[in-house]
Amino acid sequence: MSEEMGSNQIMFDRSKLLKLIIPVVIEQLLSVTVGMADMIMVSGAGEEAVSGISLVNSISVLLIMMFAALASGGSVVVAQYLGSGNLKKACKAAEQQLLSCVLISLAIMVIALIGNQSILSVIYGSIEQSVMENAVTYFGIVAISFPFLAMYNAGTALFRVMNNAHISMIMSAVMNVINITLNYILIYQFDMGVAGVAYATLVSRVVAAVVLMLQIRNQKLPVHINKYFRLGWDSTMMKNILRIGVPQGLENSMFQIGKLLTQSLISSFGTAAIAANACASTVEMLADIPGSAMGMALVTIVGQCAGAGRYDQARGYTSKLLKITYAFMISLNLVLMFMANNIAGWYKLSELGTNYAVQLIVYHSICSMLIWPLAFTISNVLRSAGDARFTMVTSITSMWVFRIGLAYVIGKYMGLGVLGVWIAMTIDWAVRAVLNVTRFLGHKWETKAVTAREKEVQTA
Repeated sequence: MSEEMGSNQIMFDRSKLLKLIIPVVIEQLLSVTVGMADMIMVSGAGEEAVSGISLVNSISVLLIMMFAALASGGSVVVAQYLGSGNLKKACKAAEQQLLSCVLISLAIMVIALIGNQSILSVIYGSIEQSVMENAVTYFGIVAISFPFLAMYNAGTALFRVMNNAHISMIMSAVMNVINITLNYILIYQFDMGVAGVAYATLVSRVVAAVVLMLQIRNQKLPVHINKYFRLGWDSTMMKNILRIGVPQGLENSMFQIGKLLTQSLISSFGTAAIAANACASTVEMLADIPGSAMGMALVTIVGQCAGAGRYDQARGYTSKLLKITYAFMISLNLVLMFMANNIAGWYKLSELGTNYAVQLIVYHSICSMLIWPLAFTISNVLRSAGDARFTMVTSITSMWVFRIGLAYVIGKYMGLGVLGVWIAMTIDWAVRAVLNVTRFLGHKWETKAVTAREKEVQTA
């Protein structure tokens, strides 16, 4: 990295970048292993158990994204205030971020507990009874963990913004150890099957949330919350958070609704297709880790650069980190392509399910190392600068037209089945990539920061 970057004082030197990026990559890797461990450990109960968990996870991700977006929106505002040097407002934004996450997640938990089987039936229609029974059991238990996961997401986002990403990395490791240990005990020792997987997930999220909430109360941290959890309500600050969080929440929610609709289509192709999609989806998260982790790191980097008005540095860091992202994604996905048969074998699928899974893993890896960073990592850059409305509009439009529309055309009417659904998905990626790169190369996104708007008001 050049020591100039358009300024006499760089905001993130090599040491700061490594301190932020390495823990985030490790954290993302650990978080993916939770899902893979659940699927692999429960696979001994058959494809019906794997399919049931997969169907619920698709819904859970949709619900979780609603409050995860608020955590991200709040962290963007916090990062911008940190970049401008206003620690008091950064702390106030942190409190409002936590409050919004908790309120939304409690509402989602109640809806999930009351709706449970009705929600599953509406989305997936007629599926095998054994698959539905497993899904209902898993959903009813995991829903209780939503508020705790919301607090966990809020806490980790705040620590990353303070460049304390090692805290969230450690907590992710703790969650993994608890989850995998309880999986082993409850599945293999007590023969609890899907219920055991769900209880392990619940306990791990509760422990992680409690520990992080106790830590973020430390008044010596540059960003902290009230030690007695008196968060209050600040309408102005909440508006700033919602201005970024709501568009991102809508974007994420519509994205997950699109995945649910395509999941519903996949469920019509049979249990082998559902199980193969579940297997490939967990590998998909692993394949995208470098891009996802770098996107999370850029929230802190670009957010603080935007708060300080240093868009030259924001562009420089983005360019450098994208090159690193591509290097890692190409290396990782080549390995996954080589191991596709072995990975599919871990899930103990039928022969047909295994063949489907291998197809999906290989196809996804090829597209992931070519397109994914431009489609999603750059979205985080724009969003972190406050340009959340643009990413919302472009992603929702692309999803409905290409991901969903073409999934039915290619998958159902052209007869390519589950592979056709994934082809439509990657076409959606390509469209997003073109739109995001075009926006980034322009300058309109450089006018959207909260701190920039406040300066305009003060000088008006």
